[in-house]
Amino acid sequence: MEKEHQIFGIRAIIEAIQAGKEVDKVFIQKEISGELMKDLMKVMKRANINFSYVPVEKLNRLTPNNHQGAVATISPIGFIDLEHLVESTIASGSKPLFLILDQISDARNFGAIIRTAECTGVNGIIVQKAGSAPVNGDTVKTSAGAVFNVPICKVEHIKDAIFYLQGSGIKTVAATEKTDQNIYDIALNEPVAIIMGSEDRGINPSVLKIVDEKAKLPMFGSIGSLNVSVACGAFLYEAVRQRN
Repeated sequence: MEKEHQIFGIRAIIEAIQAGKEVDKVFIQKEISGELMKDLMKVMKRANINFSYVPVEKLNRLTPNNHQGAVATISPIGFIDLEHLVESTIASGSKPLFLILDQISDARNFGAIIRTAECTGVNGIIVQKAGSAPVNGDTVKTSAGAVFNVPICKVEHIKDAIFYLQGSGIKTVAATEKTDQNIYDIALNEPVAIIMGSEDRGINPSVLKIVDEKAKLPMFGSIGSLNVSVACGAFLYEAVRQRN
């Protein structure tokens, strides 16, 4: 983790959150307590900051400094509001193409997806605050800098974002093997948001219930799935093919 993208120490993290810094995630030492830690937990919950408990050895690897049992990652980018993204995209006259990532947790996969999204003209990427990969050094490197070019929204709940997109006239298409419908039979040459699921669980079943359409990629080998960034590329380039 790059030093400029991290904060260590409980009080420093509290102050960063209260100052409105883009804190992606906080790593907290297991079984640590104290009044200051209680204050940090309150501040994180109030700001809906993603956090996880880790062994002290992980914190020691993140920083050699006196971390007091807490290290935070700071995003190198700012995040855009969903309503602003949708309204500005529609106002620009372009045909909206959005990407929704349902708890993609690997930073390198996230970076690879952002790179492909930039190359295929995606107007914005929507992720959930909790459970999503952070925008860190690995993300920036894997994206080849594309993370600075593609607007990214963080939302409280993926389902609320889907409802908002649908209400704005944007069709939602879930990439899932739980369908008989092929991606090449889906119309992607209209305002659309493509939804990709997490590496291990795919798209949440509650999300699948509310999408407009489901589509899968044809698979001919003995392995039943693709890496999520590869599958995402296939979906996005099918959208490009249809739109051109």
